[in-house]
Amino acid sequence: MFQFQHIGHLYALGLLPLMVVLYLSVIYWRRTKLRKMGDERLIGEQIRGNIPGRNTFKFILMAIALTTIIIGWANLRMGDKAEKTQRKGIDVIVALDVSKSMLATDIQPDRLTRAKQLIMRLTDKLQNDRLALIVFAGRPYLQVPLTIDYSAVKMLLSNVSPDMIPTQGTVIGEAVDMAMKSFTQNERKYKSLIIISDGEDHDENAIAKTKEAADAGVIVHTIGIGSPQGAPLLDPVTKQYKIDDDGNQVISKLNEEELKNIAMAGHGSYSLLQNTDEVASKIIGDIEAMEQKDLGMVSYVDYTSYFQYFLVIGFLMLLAEWLLPGTKKTKNSINGTIA
Repeated sequence: MFQFQHIGHLYALGLLPLMVVLYLSVIYWRRTKLRKMGDERLIGEQIRGNIPGRNTFKFILMAIALTTIIIGWANLRMGDKAEKTQRKGIDVIVALDVSKSMLATDIQPDRLTRAKQLIMRLTDKLQNDRLALIVFAGRPYLQVPLTIDYSAVKMLLSNVSPDMIPTQGTVIGEAVDMAMKSFTQNERKYKSLIIISDGEDHDENAIAKTKEAADAGVIVHTIGIGSPQGAPLLDPVTKQYKIDDDGNQVISKLNEEELKNIAMAGHGSYSLLQNTDEVASKIIGDIEAMEQKDLGMVSYVDYTSYFQYFLVIGFLMLLAEWLLPGTKKTKNSINGTIA
């Protein structure tokens, strides 16, 4: 059965009636001008190379070209065969640290931006897995519940900033607890939690909560953002670097030890974010190595597209219209006017 892949593009065919109206208007205007100059037939005979109907033919070629190009743009195609495959996957929750320390620039352009880029790359590599997003600082918030709509995750991720959570800190333990409440409760496997943080503020409950999650079948991976050397923090309001009570410049440092211990407690892996694509591929590899749950059958249809034929026809019509010579004008030898 034939169908259009982008059927909405066919609305562009609405341009054809407008072209016809415009062309008829030009013809009417031209004939009106000729009548004012004298006998229309006689004037037409004095125009060099004038062939009655040539302009109309050129217009028809243009109309055919536009029609076929639009149809090609909509991609007429036909389904050849349908295949059914078993869909498998797991539930993945990403917990993103959005504390103000994530604005440090020891990793360019800053820690939070690089973390967002990593999540974007992860969503590009995920296939059948359900994905959720938690943001946390002094408190955790479920930003996107478990879904297969990765575009929704990307859209909401773009608006994430430290300003959305007034309470500052790095409560990884509470983020783990919220993730546990967001997972399906009747399964003890097929779950993975990815924590992306600089781990700067020590959370005493993080290890204990992670062990509870691991006991419930959740694999916890951690990704460190930043550097052990750290970087000063710029206050976005005053545009000055922050200082402590003793007048010393505040340096935000990556706490790798804490994040490694959390990953160990969660039977997962720790990664330091340096190359975004490499870390994303490593995490996806860890997820694919897990036991996948059966998500049912899904049908895929192979299509043969015919857009190229319509584009070729459209190009040939445009070429023919361009090669067809127009009318050349010459001076009237009798009255000296331009015909």
